[in-house]
Amino acid sequence: MSLSVGILGLPNIGKSTLFQALTKKEVDISNYPFCTIEPNVGVVEVEDERLEKLSQVSKPKKVIPSIIKFVDVASLVKGAHKGEGLGNQFLAHLREVDAILEVVRCFKKEEISHVDGEINPQRDMETIKTELILKDLETIEKRLEKIEKDVKQQKKGAAEEFKSLTSLKEILGKGETIPHSEIFENFFLLTSKPKIYLFNCSKEDFSQELKEKLEKENVKFLQMDIKEELDKSEFSQKEREELGVSPPCLPDLIKKCYQILDLITFFTIVGVEETRAWPIKKGSTILEGAGKIHSDFKEKFIKGEILNWQKVVEQGGWRRCRELGLLKNIGKDYILEDGDVIEIKI
Repeated sequence: MSLSVGILGLPNIGKSTLFQALTKKEVDISNYPFCTIEPNVGVVEVEDERLEKLSQVSKPKKVIPSIIKFVDVASLVKGAHKGEGLGNQFLAHLREVDAILEVVRCFKKEEISHVDGEINPQRDMETIKTELILKDLETIEKRLEKIEKDVKQQKKGAAEEFKSLTSLKEILGKGETIPHSEIFENFFLLTSKPKIYLFNCSKEDFSQELKEKLEKENVKFLQMDIKEELDKSEFSQKEREELGVSPPCLPDLIKKCYQILDLITFFTIVGVEETRAWPIKKGSTILEGAGKIHSDFKEKFIKGEILNWQKVVEQGGWRRCRELGLLKNIGKDYILEDGDVIEIKI
């Protein structure tokens, strides 16, 4: 399971620069609206010191981290829900992602134009919120029209779905977004997707008033100078240390994106062949974890063996832990915990 994150924002706010810094892929970052037409897609590894330490004791041929797929979609403008700019294309691409990373411009550079003529982060956030709400309303209204016939014919589940959709329409009609819930996932609503805001500016340009407002509303956000991050990404860790360049902020962003869907990580060690990190929803059973590794493992599951990653590192490897009798036998209903190292018996 890989997490896909859509990078969203108005034109000329640093989306494509961020994508390039994250993925090391060359993209068009020209100073004009809609320089991104088709979505840029790149895969980024999730840094995890636990995986690194496990690989140091297991010394595998391959180390496979968790990944995030970033999708840099076309910029949004007012009227996007009706197809303004590249609205409909942009919104279609967003439906396919698991979470949204909304980039908001706070930096002030006269040579880089703003689509609305002036820098106003709160207005820009409201613009995007409104467009997503309007698009979701359109989606729900179309679905209500289709399901009305099913309700009249008393098809199973139709009345319940009609009631849910009507309730969601009322929420959106008030200008509110739909809270994230697995119940609504089948409706593919944009406002219900988990979201992180990334404010593109220096610390000096990030107003205390805005920061306090976001914290009060319990909004997930980060502040970052994206151009500076792109410059840092071109240096190796050794070069940064030699030049006195501060550590990059991108790993923090990647981790936040990884965590936003309430994922945990479990690990597998396959002898000297492979040590691997596996993302999975918090609350998943070992049987579900087995299915992620291989479908046969789920179907032919007999039992699992588990141990926390720290114990494995402390004792010098999985084999040594088995010799010491530290491995715990568990059944298919065991709930995986973050940091579990597991082995499946079939």
